[in-house]
Amino acid sequence: MQQAVIPKLILMMLPMAIIFLAFFLVPMAQLAVVGASGEQGLAAYASIINTPRHLQSMIATVMLSAVVTLAALVVATIAGLFLVRNEFPGRQTLIALLTFPLAFPGVVIGFLVILIGGRQGLVGDISKALTGDKLVFAYSMVGLFVGYLYFSIPRVILTIMAAAEKLDPALEEAARSLGAPTWRVVYDIILPALKPGLIASGAICFATSMGAFGTAFTLATKIDVLPMTIYTEFTLNANIAGAATLSIVLGVVTWLALFIARSLSGSTVAASG
Repeated sequence: MQQAVIPKLILMMLPMAIIFLAFFLVPMAQLAVVGASGEQGLAAYASIINTPRHLQSMIATVMLSAVVTLAALVVATIAGLFLVRNEFPGRQTLIALLTFPLAFPGVVIGFLVILIGGRQGLVGDISKALTGDKLVFAYSMVGLFVGYLYFSIPRVILTIMAAAEKLDPALEEAARSLGAPTWRVVYDIILPALKPGLIASGAICFATSMGAFGTAFTLATKIDVLPMTIYTEFTLNANIAGAATLSIVLGVVTWLALFIARSLSGSTVAASG
């Protein structure tokens, strides 16, 4: 009986193994080989530390992604809890609008940020009418933050709403009946229950922000983030090996974030169960 099960398991795992090999393992191995094939060899992987522009680009990308993730978690948690616990006319329409940015590619989101905070943007026109000076933020780190936050909130709010629907109102009612203030109910009951969803959605948000290219390509004229640095090394500088090494570093950092989040989320779920 056991011997008959093993071939079936192999057949079931075969499609996944083929996809993993063809679309992940082989491309990543080729990328690693290309990165080490330059004049510096394996030492090229240290350029993320030794080259000031690469290091600054990495720091800027990590910091931006972290801030975007934190802001998206705060906004999406508040909005998600409100939408789950309140019924009102137009609720489904509002939820659809909040998730609508998922349909936009990064270039379109960048263009929307330009229309709001660019040289001919709405904010610039209003600020010039009020103060005489035109406020332009689209082509700075602030513009990237707005663009990244715009496409991050839908990814987070859907997960938070799914987790919030499973909350037991009786626990909150019991805490309030015992005299617990609102902040204690949120800190001791709501946030621990949402923790797995917060970690999982936060990791996805961070990983997406780390690798976002379309929005950065549209907006990042004065600043460097890692996807733009990779693009510049590959196209303008013809530094294929350098672009490959930076791609590997970006992939490793993103994978580590997802791995840590998965570990924390898994341990939280196990502990709560």
